[in-house]
Formats: sequence, structure tokens, C-alpha cells
Amino acid sequence: MSKTRIFALSMIVLMLIAFFSNPEQEQHEKIVREKAIVLLKQQAGEQNEQMVDFGIQLFGNTLIDQFMQNHVKVENYYLFSLTKIRVGHQENTIGGGAFGTIWLSPKIDEKAAEIVKMIKEGL
Repeated sequence: MSKTRIFALSMIVLMLIAFFSNPEQEQHEKIVREKAIVLLKQQAGEQNEQMVDFGIQLFGNTLIDQFMQNHVKVENYYLFSLTKIRVGHQENTIGGGAFGTIWLSPKIDEKAAEIVKMIKEGL
């Protein structure tokens, strides 16, 4: 076999693996939901962390769910997927997923105050 044919076959195999291991939208939402809860706890401070836990249990994650529905979007490109957050009229990519793994950008920590504000506005 020639090197070109081996390269083409390996690329096809790699693309098939990427296609079948691309994370689902629910996986992206789960990761962002967990990160949003962590950001809420950080913004509340150590003293109010128990109140945030109680509030999340009491409201049944409705604030987080509203935030997810209104501001978080997952775009699937079949070989990979992107997680985007909408702040005002601007969309920012905060994460990506491929090969069964989802990575969140450090930008999400920079925008923590805006994210917490958007979650609180759901009240």
C-alpha cells in the first residue's frame, strides 16, 4: 500500500471515531450546569455556600434551567461540538467537545459575574 492510501484510510477511521464519540447536547448541558453551580457558590462566598445549596434544592434547579434555556447553546458539527453562551446580543464560545470529552474555556471564569447576574435575573 502506498503512503497516500494509508493516510487516507487513517483519516477516514479518525473521522469515524470523532463522529461516533462526539458528546451529546445533554453532556454539554450537564457540564455547564455543574460549572454554573460552582460559580454561584464562589460568588456567594463561603458563608453563604450552604444557602446556595439549600436554594438549589428548594427551587429544583429552575434558575439554572432557565439560564440554560435562555443563554446556553450547543452547536453540533458532527465531528466536534461547541458550547456557546449568549450575553446580551453577543455569543461567546465557552467550550468544545470531541472524542467523548468536553472542555470548558477559562473565559467562563472571566465571565463569572455576568453568568451569576443572568442566573439571578431568572428570579
